Amino acid sequence: MNIHLQYGKDGLSVALPSDNVTVLAPRFIPGLPDEAAAFQQAAREPINTKPLRELINASDRVAVVIPDITRPLPNDRLLPWLFAELAHVPTENFVIINGTGSHRVNTPEELAGMVGAAVFGKYKIVNHNAHDPETLKFAGKTPDGRSVYYNREYVEADKRIVLGFIEPHFMAGFSGGYKGIFPAVADIDAIMHYHRAEVIGSPRSTWGVLEGNPTQEQIRANGSLLPVDFCLNVTLNRKREITNFFCGEVLAAHEQGCAFSKSTVMIPCAEAFPIVITTNSGYPLDQNLYQAVKGMSAAAQVVAQDGLIVAASKCNDGFPAHGNFKKLLFDHNSPQAILDTILAPGFSMYDQWEAQLLAMIRLKARVGLYSDIPADEVHRAHLEPVSDIAAFVAEELARIGNDAPIAVLPEGPMTIPYLR
Repeated sequence: MNIHLQYGKDGLSVALPSDNVTVLAPRFIPGLPDEAAAFQQAAREPINTKPLRELINASDRVAVVIPDITRPLPNDRLLPWLFAELAHVPTENFVIINGTGSHRVNTPEELAGMVGAAVFGKYKIVNHNAHDPETLKFAGKTPDGRSVYYNREYVEADKRIVLGFIEPHFMAGFSGGYKGIFPAVADIDAIMHYHRAEVIGSPRSTWGVLEGNPTQEQIRANGSLLPVDFCLNVTLNRKREITNFFCGEVLAAHEQGCAFSKSTVMIPCAEAFPIVITTNSGYPLDQNLYQAVKGMSAAAQVVAQDGLIVAASKCNDGFPAHGNFKKLLFDHNSPQAILDTILAPGFSMYDQWEAQLLAMIRLKARVGLYSDIPADEVHRAHLEPVSDIAAFVAEELARIGNDAPIAVLPEGPMTIPYLR
């Protein structure tokens, strides 16, 4: 059976040596026929708040937070519509904050591609840097009394607007909403506490779950430490077309967007599969192994115990190079050893959360990786390098039975399967 996987910018076609294949893809929703007009309506008839124009005064200093390059939000379309709706506010009153969270800052060339040349050349844009105290300012205290610092430009703004993309998220239940603020513009200490081992290990910190999810609870508590005046969230289809707008008060808009997303992308399965092939939805989501854990996690929801996950993720940016994700993988001789270190009392290391999730997946299944990462480094990451997906799957079928069922997630974490 021929399948097409979202991989890098061009995709990847694979001729699987089996016809016992179940393709798990989201229900396709056509893009809106006039995205600009739909945004205008959503901004003027928002959810549980006043129209956007009435919320922002001409004299206000306005912070607009966007997700970084690892998220596929079409900022180059959204930002011009947003600024047109706020034409009464002078250009110099706006600052666009690239919400990197704990990720690397983006280059000027990347920022220009993200926001579009016209916006890049006209508006002030800053990269958030969670590691630089000079660029941060006290925002408030968490319910348990911990201090949280946010990007200084964000704290000092008179009004705040957050942009985001709603999809199921492997820890937070769904992306979007206050997640565009926390951890996106927070300090590294707050991010570390947010990603602590007991929260990541909670069975409620998972795909599609909002209620009782300790990860989402932190996002909402910390993201609302300072007022967010307007939320602009969208859902997208596989063509990166906007399928719906959810604009207005953050929680109300997010709840509606999550319900819409769940109805289109979460798919029940009757039984687990011994082989699951997945992706990380192609560029820009599959640029490094750190992000590719999401696609593996989606596959892990329906892979049989001791089964096989085959992940196709380009990883042109490596692990990536910054942070401790690679170090945590390389410094341990097994997935269990990684977990033993991370779960030890008092242990705390930046990036431990992604290593913890990958180790948990590996304890359930083997994972093969088709990518640009050298084979020896894939081995050291406790994964199996794959040079030919069809041949790799054929070897597994020869071992477990040629008619063994295979599941394919061609769009990776854009589809979340679950067992009934």
